[in-house]
Amino acid sequence: MKIGSYIYKGKTSYGVEVQDGIFDLGSRIGDKYPNLQILIRSFALAEASKLSSGKSPDFIQEDIIFLPLMPDNINIYCAGINYLDHIQETGRTRPEKPTLFLKTYQSMVGHLENLVCPSASEQYDFEGELAVIIGKPGKNIALDTWEDYVAGYTILMDGSVRDFQKVSVDQGKNFYHSSSVGPWLVTRDECPNDFSELKLTTRLNGEVMQSSDAGKLCFDVSELISYYSKIVHFQPGDIIATGTPGGVGSRRTPPIWMKNGDQIEVEISGLGTLSNTIIDE
Repeated sequence: MKIGSYIYKGKTSYGVEVQDGIFDLGSRIGDKYPNLQILIRSFALAEASKLSSGKSPDFIQEDIIFLPLMPDNINIYCAGINYLDHIQETGRTRPEKPTLFLKTYQSMVGHLENLVCPSASEQYDFEGELAVIIGKPGKNIALDTWEDYVAGYTILMDGSVRDFQKVSVDQGKNFYHSSSVGPWLVTRDECPNDFSELKLTTRLNGEVMQSSDAGKLCFDVSELISYYSKIVHFQPGDIIATGTPGGVGSRRTPPIWMKNGDQIEVEISGLGTLSNTIIDE
């Protein structure tokens, strides 16, 4: 099941992608589950799947404004330097433990919404990533139980302002509306067990910049969940961004930076395509 959050005719809702459009859940079960996070927290994804199975759409995707999946009370945990080819292109050695930084909610936009190129810098870079949506609360999660805590997967474009990132990672990763997530949460049952089947492609103005797969993660999803849960207490709807592969703009000669009018797309097989246009601040 592919399920997302959006605004339709001025009202916030959520629904399931069905053939030729979207089956709206908010108008049907919104009294019980006001948003996608509460649906997940209530372990009601199966109910949503059953309700929407085989149904006709209520409206088409062109009629909605995509939101960044979850409401603003979640945490976004991010792994840095976590693809083997990205480690190589940055000239680093393989880390012994996963790194971790946080993204603020205000740095995010949804699918097809404009990303903002900051006026404070010209070094606005792209990072296509696989992201994990947490499905239930968890702390000190064992490696062999990680799947129990996953609601599904999505796509994240981690916009990175490189000169500010050199001052501190959190600065470079949290510019207003610099990153995006979506369009869908794809439930775990529809994703392959072999992460190498999740092919990731980042395109800038139609040109392929990154091409890899989640099988090349330095620390895989199970390791990230288990390790981070030693530090934090995961809550339903929290997002883990698993890192980006090689090919980022800052490591090219000459560097390639995103600018006003550019189109950035991140595609992951089975999950869809996250697409955004860049505008000046």
